[in-house]
Amino acid sequence: MLNFHSSGLGLRPARASDQAFLEALYRSARPELQLIDGEQDLIETIVQQQFQVQAAGLGEQFPDAQHYVIERIDTRIGELVFVAGVGEIRLLYLAFLPEARGLGFGSTIIRGLQQAAEQAGCALTTVVWASNQGARRQYLQLGFEVQQRDIAAERLVWWPEALRPPLS
Repeated sequence: MLNFHSSGLGLRPARASDQAFLEALYRSARPELQLIDGEQDLIETIVQQQFQVQAAGLGEQFPDAQHYVIERIDTRIGELVFVAGVGEIRLLYLAFLPEARGLGFGSTIIRGLQQAAEQAGCALTTVVWASNQGARRQYLQLGFEVQQRDIAAERLVWWPEALRPPLS
């Protein structure tokens, strides 16, 4: 379904041996958790709990989600979680290590998901937190539109050309 070999990126199913990497990746993607007022042990406990809550929540809400580790030249650099459902591919989580950010890898992954949505004849959707303006800009540059908005987040949607609703 997804092929990124020309970009030097690869995907493989996440496995139990990736747990420490995935936790470190989560920690790097949530720097605001380091701003919690408290002892470092308390902060580490909260980060660990938040990581577990995210994993459990994804597992409960999306039991058919596909979890992948993103690699470049056999080095783990990120994680992709998505679910292909009826009428949509939902991008649930995309994160990269700090040293792999800003290099176009996220756009490459998203474009691959857009190609998959085009082939499947469905929308590609995601939710972006209000605090993540960089990701929001990236999605909008890649043709996503805001479908729904609240104070905490926006639901974004990308439509294949053949399914794009007419402008009102």
